[in-house]
Amino acid sequence: MKTLALVDCCTPLAGTSLSDGEAEELERLFRALGDRHRVKILNMLVRAGDEAICVCELVPTLGLAQPTVSYHLKQLADAGLVERERRGTYAYYRLVPGALERVGALLGGGDRVT
Repeated sequence: MKTLALVDCCTPLAGTSLSDGEAEELERLFRALGDRHRVKILNMLVRAGDEAICVCELVPTLGLAQPTVSYHLKQLADAGLVERERRGTYAYYRLVPGALERVGALLGGGDRVT
C-alpha cells in the first residue's frame, strides 16, 4: 500500500491580526457607516475636501429634517470620522484628517496608524 505525503490543509495566515481594541474600533466605524444617509454624508464631505459643510446644506440634499441630519452627524462624530465647528448659530462639519486612512490601515492589518 502506498502512503501519501501529508499536506497542510490551510494556507498560513499572513501578517498580523487585529487586536481586540482595533476590532472594537472597526466595529464602531462600521456601525456608524451602517446607514445609507451617513454614507451619503461621508461622501459629500469627501467631495468637499478640506471645506467644511454647513448642516443647512445637507438637509435639502438628503431630504431629511434638520434634527435627523444632526443625529446622523453625531453618530459620525462619535465614531471619530467627522469634526464639528461652530460658526455663529450654524454647525459646520468636515472629515477628521486621516480618518479614512485609519480605516484603511485597520482593514489592511499591516500598516498600523496611531
